[in-house]
Amino acid sequence: MRIKICGITRKEDAIVAEREGADAIGVVMFSESPRSVSPEPAKAILDSVGPFTATIAVTHTTSPSELAEILAIHPTAIQIFHPFVFADDPGVRVIRAIGRDDPVPDDCDAIIVDESHGKGKTFDLSRVRGVINTSEIPVILAGGLTPENVGNAIRQVHPYAVDVATGVEVSPGIKDWEKIRAFIAACRSA
Repeated sequence: MRIKICGITRKEDAIVAEREGADAIGVVMFSESPRSVSPEPAKAILDSVGPFTATIAVTHTTSPSELAEILAIHPTAIQIFHPFVFADDPGVRVIRAIGRDDPVPDDCDAIIVDESHGKGKTFDLSRVRGVINTSEIPVILAGGLTPENVGNAIRQVHPYAVDVATGVEVSPGIKDWEKIRAFIAACRSA
């Protein structure tokens, strides 16, 4: 099971997530989220992990110039909610985020089913199961996941990966290292 710890705002949280076994870390950029960081600190966070940990820039931007700023820090992938059409290869993997009633895109490397958008809103397992059953690309489960419920969610829908932000926090953007440890352990035991 692949695991992403998202909404990271501090280098020390990224380092702990990696040390505890996260496969990816995520920073939020150009968003109304309280976890949103500007490009300079985002780059420092992404650079704080080793070469075998994926780095994901998450954004709700609709601005091509902001998208260019994100791509300039060279994340492994970009997770976007706006249906940008890339004329050229963006140089990173593209993860498209969809909600309950959104169509399943086919112009990306993975899909994240997320109605929460960092608000801890519980996921819809039937929707995720439907997307997994019809998608030819990896499907990631997000939204309302915690150390207590992630194992059951994994067993029920068998996603490619899981993504957590609020479920491992003390406050928005500040991660609880014990919850990170418990979340990863629950994922690995599922």
